[in-house]
Amino acid sequence: MRVRATAATILLLTALTACGSDDGDPDERSAAKKDPASKQVDCADEGLSQKEWMDHCAEDGSGTGGDGTDEHATSLKFGETYTWPDGIKVSIVEARTFTDYDSELGESPEPGGRDFRLKVKVTNGSQQPFALDSLTTLVEGATNGGQARVAMLERGSDPLEGRLGAGVTATKTDDNALKTKYGRKIIVTVQRDSNDFASEEPPEFSGTIKD
Repeated sequence: MRVRATAATILLLTALTACGSDDGDPDERSAAKKDPASKQVDCADEGLSQKEWMDHCAEDGSGTGGDGTDEHATSLKFGETYTWPDGIKVSIVEARTFTDYDSELGESPEPGGRDFRLKVKVTNGSQQPFALDSLTTLVEGATNGGQARVAMLERGSDPLEGRLGAGVTATKTDDNALKTKYGRKIIVTVQRDSNDFASEEPPEFSGTIKD
């Protein structure tokens, strides 16, 4: 009986020793297998290619539009900036009532309507010229409904036309008219005419039409 007890004790000690030989934490061992030289990417770098941004920054919330706001948020205020993955940036600077009509062109205010001009700031952070007319706006009343129509107003007009060079920033105009009964608060949706971003929610900018 004593011999059997001693043998059993030896077997038990041997098993415990074998189990305790692997003293590394599973998570630590897993982390050790990771590549310590994984690529570090600055998501605020406008020189990143679209592929680099999508690979490393698409779910990174650290990017800002230069004004302290999340550059990829889609619900923004006038003056804040939205950035597409290819580096194109857009901001609605302001909306102001337009009264400088050119009578020679037959321009005049429509009864019950309010003509106004948007200022749209665009920065080409990509590596190639950008077609400004690929941007379009949709303006809606934000108080009790209503949708603005496009207005053709000559004086001071500088519409979204032509191409913007790489690294260049320009402020363009976009003219609209909204019935006064819908108030002054508006939401401006900026859309891109590109299949590359068809799945993305377009940015919306909220603000007030000022005199």
